[in-house]
Amino acid sequence: MKECRDRAIYAGSFDPITYGHLDLIRRAAKLFPRLIVAVAENIEKVPCFSIPQRLEMIREAVSDIPGVEVESFSGLLIDYAARQKVRVVVRGLRAISDFEYEFQMVLTNRKLSPGLETIFLMPGESYTYISSRMVKEIHFLGGDISAFVPPGVAKALLKLNDSQS
Repeated sequence: MKECRDRAIYAGSFDPITYGHLDLIRRAAKLFPRLIVAVAENIEKVPCFSIPQRLEMIREAVSDIPGVEVESFSGLLIDYAARQKVRVVVRGLRAISDFEYEFQMVLTNRKLSPGLETIFLMPGESYTYISSRMVKEIHFLGGDISAFVPPGVAKALLKLNDSQS
């Protein structure tokens, strides 16, 4: 397989995308001329937003970042990477608590796809505590999330509230 080293995949559920995710996307886009933000269907989570809704929010949020594409995929990340002929996966590490899960994932991916490399990026200090789960919790408990997510995401969460009332 002809591989392409000038591009990478940053995969996640992005339910919803946060400023922490966007910080990592901006950092990765400086390292790779082409970055695929890949929205995964996570069978372990019940999402707030559908895949098409997440794709739309992410595309809006990254529209000013050159070389970034937004797609969705299901199944194993290693299979998606092979289909895209991408050999580098970008992952974010916010805190020590992320490390164990990410370490297991990297070792598993290496076993299943030895040529797939993973690089880790840390978000800026002001984003290390932000998670999609926390954003949703704050929002649904009536808190202000404007410091954590792009305006389009905040609007989508408000709309979600309205549809559930």
